[in-house]
Amino acid sequence: MSLTDEQKAEIAVNRANYEKLKTAGQGVSPRALPALTPRDGAALSPSDVLARETIPGGWYWYGKVLRGETLRLLNADGRSSASVIAWNAQDVSERINHADTVKVQWSAALRAGRVILSDMGKVIFSITQDTSGAHDALVGGSNAASNARKYGGDFRNTRDNFILAATKLGLTRADIPLPVTFFAPVETDADGKFVWNEAKRAKNDFVDLRAEQDVLVAISNCPHPFDPAPDYAPGPLDLIRYRLPVAADDFCRSGSAESVRAFENTFA
Repeated sequence: MSLTDEQKAEIAVNRANYEKLKTAGQGVSPRALPALTPRDGAALSPSDVLARETIPGGWYWYGKVLRGETLRLLNADGRSSASVIAWNAQDVSERINHADTVKVQWSAALRAGRVILSDMGKVIFSITQDTSGAHDALVGGSNAASNARKYGGDFRNTRDNFILAATKLGLTRADIPLPVTFFAPVETDADGKFVWNEAKRAKNDFVDLRAEQDVLVAISNCPHPFDPAPDYAPGPLDLIRYRLPVAADDFCRSGSAESVRAFENTFA
């Protein structure tokens, strides 16, 4: 159902109030985000690479990533979505928080230059490279019920993958936060409804997540609930772990007042 003129007017007022609060909260205008990374850009030297793995379609990965290490998620055949959750390795009560990630940065659009925050206002990951700019910080991952409705069978899903990964990390169901999902081009239309823009997902897209503290990570490679493909056929997801020095003018650490404060919290 389309919005009425009255509803559209209310949205316009709310938007104006949002921009006013955003300006007051920031104090200064943030720097423009970096351009998307070319798909043939940000090449890695073999000497910088620590490990390479492939997550088959429908499966998951878990492990510990040290501060300063970067995970490159590579969607080689364009059919994968990578749902990611993480915990502070020293205190697992601190975990990824997609709501605070959106609120603090005044945007649900994740791309290079943004950070992913914990529920304690600290930085879990910096997004240092990104060819896609089409990621989901709002909807979450699949579960057994959503898969059954869509595919009519018993297929692996993100919720159950996270339960398995959490168990192997010594955690429980209660420790599992909502994920951020990469290569999931979820947008909102004029009526505020979620829509999927498949044109923004392509072969050889990648995103780089630099750990800003020692973290436990779980990644699920299952179709996103809004993926319109009628068949359950996720492609493999390549995972490359590497380490590079942090530049003095690193954008993630200085691009906005919000990110500066988040890093001050992280490194305090």
